[in-house]
Amino acid sequence: MNFLSHYYFERYAAYSEQVLGGLLPDLLKNVDKTYSFPLHKFQSSFPLGPKSESLTEGWRRHLEVDKLFHSSDFFYHHTHEIRKVIEKGIEDLPIRASFLAHISLELLLDHKLIANNLLSVGRLYEHLEHVDRNQLTNYLKSFESIDIERFFNFYDKFVASKYIFDYAKVDNIPHALFNICKRVWNFTPKTHHFEVLAQQLDNYQREQLRDYADIYAYIMQQLD
Repeated sequence: MNFLSHYYFERYAAYSEQVLGGLLPDLLKNVDKTYSFPLHKFQSSFPLGPKSESLTEGWRRHLEVDKLFHSSDFFYHHTHEIRKVIEKGIEDLPIRASFLAHISLELLLDHKLIANNLLSVGRLYEHLEHVDRNQLTNYLKSFESIDIERFFNFYDKFVASKYIFDYAKVDNIPHALFNICKRVWNFTPKTHHFEVLAQQLDNYQREQLRDYADIYAYIMQQLD
């Protein structure tokens, strides 16, 4: 799931650090694609205290949420249906349609949360701005290989940009999607690629994604 959907499951967290923990694995991968860490191997070296424990709890729940989401019938159904809708519009690009369908579903779910006023995007950013940076620094040092300065350079830009607000409009989503795809493939989309994809995704979320709340209810029921 994407950032806002992960926040959905941490929106009642007592500590901002748990909110960040719910986003941290994906934030780290955005900093460096090699930053993928098996949590259990490092847990014994984490700093003590409630804020550190909250980071770990958010991270643990992030992994559980993603596992539940990606193995759900909801995920398989909608990625399959979205792929069928979008594949013809990108046939002249090197993008794999199944990959684009996957990330399209995730961003459309974020859009649904905003459009239906189920979350405050502003509140998410408030949490991220108020994280204890000293605690976070000590926590990240436990992994040894993380470039702390590089992480905070990315993190500060991520928070300052507040780009998740853009997902309120489906027209903005193709720009984010193609930017993600450019990390994997070398291509330059044209104006019609943005326009066609935006229309396809808007139609899909209006007509076919009316059951979006089901996946959140399902995951909430499964989380321990």
